[in-house]
Amino acid sequence: MMALLHSLRKAFVHLSAPACSARWCRAQSRVCSTTIPEKQAPNNSMFRHLTSKIKATGPISVAEYMREVLTNPVMGYYVKNDMLGADGDFITSPEISQIFGELLGIWCVSEWMAAGRPKQFQLVEFGPGRGSLASDILRVFSQLRGALGGAALSLHLVEVSPRLSQVQARCLTGDQNRASGSEEEPTYRRGTSTTGLPVAWYRRLEDVPRGFSIYLAHEFFDALPIHKFQKTKQGWREMMVDIDPETPDRLRFVLVPNPTLASSTLTQRDESREHVEVCPEGGALVQKLTGRIVEDGGAALIADYGHDGTETDTFRGFRGHKPHDVLTAPGTADLTADVDFSYLRRMAGDRVACFGPITQREFLQNMGVDVRLQVLLRNNPDASTRAQLVRGFDMLMNPEKMGERFKFFALLAHGRLASPAPADKGQKRAPAPLPVAGFSELKL
Repeated sequence: MMALLHSLRKAFVHLSAPACSARWCRAQSRVCSTTIPEKQAPNNSMFRHLTSKIKATGPISVAEYMREVLTNPVMGYYVKNDMLGADGDFITSPEISQIFGELLGIWCVSEWMAAGRPKQFQLVEFGPGRGSLASDILRVFSQLRGALGGAALSLHLVEVSPRLSQVQARCLTGDQNRASGSEEEPTYRRGTSTTGLPVAWYRRLEDVPRGFSIYLAHEFFDALPIHKFQKTKQGWREMMVDIDPETPDRLRFVLVPNPTLASSTLTQRDESREHVEVCPEGGALVQKLTGRIVEDGGAALIADYGHDGTETDTFRGFRGHKPHDVLTAPGTADLTADVDFSYLRRMAGDRVACFGPITQREFLQNMGVDVRLQVLLRNNPDASTRAQLVRGFDMLMNPEKMGERFKFFALLAHGRLASPAPADKGQKRAPAPLPVAGFSELKL
């Protein structure tokens, strides 16, 4: 433990400013109109595609609507657009301040050490945006290369957007990357990071190599498709998307009169809420992560908008940092729904230990965000840089901004938390397991 703290103190003092990604400290996360010309007109091709599907098969679930709008391989919002940054539709914590990614890098190293310093160390990120978070974490790894002790480090990115994978590749590898010659290959892009680590891109978790891994999902689960249900006197009924018969160029929500397969299998008998949103893809992914953590070792950290089974109607759209009607001009705006962490915990079951959800403010405070900010302010004489650091800190920590709205949730192997067996007579007692950083205070 003392060696870890010594390494972390060193990192907090000496970590440099990021080299590749701009920091947008003036942004309000998913909250103000876009300046991208191609987004000014509705995406008529997506609307025609959806209405054709509805005319052929009847109303579609909200989950199918989200899946088509966001990830359709030809017209999907995430496939066609670069939606991040000041000129996009939303902005994320890694784009706001380098401190966010640095602290998550510390978390990854802490969990690797707590697992007994395995020789293989895979960092797997879902939906890595512009690559800012991975870039900051790799900088931490580079600073802590002595503490990492020659572990075989590698970065694995799960990204469905070819366009964003190119942005990530430029950020993380410069020109040291190449795309696969075949769409059938599980690894569709490979490269070498600016710090010399292998980087690979995949479309799904199943294609990522097995082995000890730390999994990160920041603002990923909130974009996975949800089903919406409403409690009626007849039982749970599913909300669907249909064509408005009075205005055929518009879509509307309808409540189907009969049970659907989803309403029969995804709702809970003891549910007290009148409206619920369920994300079966999120549940399935957590179950896959649980299996990998149990079999291969590692941990998963999920950070997202969310609640612990208390909220109801959270499905919403964002375009140009402003709220946007989810059924208007499909394909031109981001769609999102708050993550129900109680559902993810239920899907993980008792095979792993679940921590959280706790607020971003609490997690970052436990990770030493105040200490890191003071180090950066002390080492940066430039007034504008110091002002940006303070604004970024406020955006991350202020309860009225991102501090309370974002939650952190972790999956850990039970063995990671097991108390050591009593020592035999004359032998040294094995050290107690390290506390889980972020969910308890990391004393620096």
